[in-house]
Amino acid sequence: MQMNFHRKLPSSQEVKNELPLTGRMEQVKAERDDHIKKVFDGSSDKFLLIIGPCSADHHEPVLEYISRLRRVQEQVADKIIIIPRIYTNKPRTTGQGYKGMLHQPDPEAKPDMYKGIAAIRELHLAALRDYDFSCADEMLYPENHRFLSDLLSYVAVGARSVENQQHRLTASGVGIPVGMKNPTGGDLGVMMNSIVAAQSGHTFIYRGWEVSTEGNPYTHAILRGYVDHTGRSVSNYHYEDLLRVEELYEKSNLTNPSIIVDTNHNNSGKKYLEQIRIAKDIVHSRNQNVDIKRLVKGLMIESYLEDGAQGMGEHVFGKSITDPCLGWEKTERLILDIADKL
Repeated sequence: MQMNFHRKLPSSQEVKNELPLTGRMEQVKAERDDHIKKVFDGSSDKFLLIIGPCSADHHEPVLEYISRLRRVQEQVADKIIIIPRIYTNKPRTTGQGYKGMLHQPDPEAKPDMYKGIAAIRELHLAALRDYDFSCADEMLYPENHRFLSDLLSYVAVGARSVENQQHRLTASGVGIPVGMKNPTGGDLGVMMNSIVAAQSGHTFIYRGWEVSTEGNPYTHAILRGYVDHTGRSVSNYHYEDLLRVEELYEKSNLTNPSIIVDTNHNNSGKKYLEQIRIAKDIVHSRNQNVDIKRLVKGLMIESYLEDGAQGMGEHVFGKSITDPCLGWEKTERLILDIADKL
């Protein structure tokens, strides 16, 4: 085998014992889980905003951003549940570039996954302990989910992972809402199949154990646009697209039919400022059709302290080092505008 084995990493239980939750944090997490699940099962009409940086890079700007989200959350609490994005893994199309805080807790240093495991847990712990936010992360590596499983209230499975069997099976047993993105090629059937798989029970191997699950009824669709055969970005958030997914749900007989719309990626053509228009368009569609309003549970928005993105080594506090994001002023205004229109 042509792999260099550097060191044995701690188990997830060892990490949790070293960096535990307090009883109060466990209570806050349980209450947020309950509120978020009620949105997906239809017993709450609140709207979800899964919002934050494309990738978490440094503790200080991410926590500054989350502190600002907390102040806005208090203003819109009667209508909106904010789930901050603390995405600690970054999928790379070619495998090149910054792979996220798990790999590189210091983006300008060499990979150090031992330090990375502690860094990502400490960041999620701080969000919960200091700001009462249990957050969202991407399940890029299913075997790593257990390092954060007691902290997360939402998980997304990305467009490049949604066809993977291990992602689907793991999603069936995580116990929190899991969003399945449509694949990069746009085949909604693939996305729906992944939801069927994750809502079903399975027996499989996970982290060296034989495990069984009963299925996750809170698995749902995320529409993020796609790339056509010419390489052109095509959006799939429009009124007719939402009705099309409603038809697919009706044919599938799935539990808790739900959509989260990703306002960036191929829906925006990676033009991050378009997220503002797209978000308002989706809220308008919900207000025009009771079926769409019942189906579309929220939005996924890429946002940080500063507009745009920066190159490695520029050191602009709170500016994305991966995909461009909305800056804070635009973000705050957008959240308040959405609340006014709900």
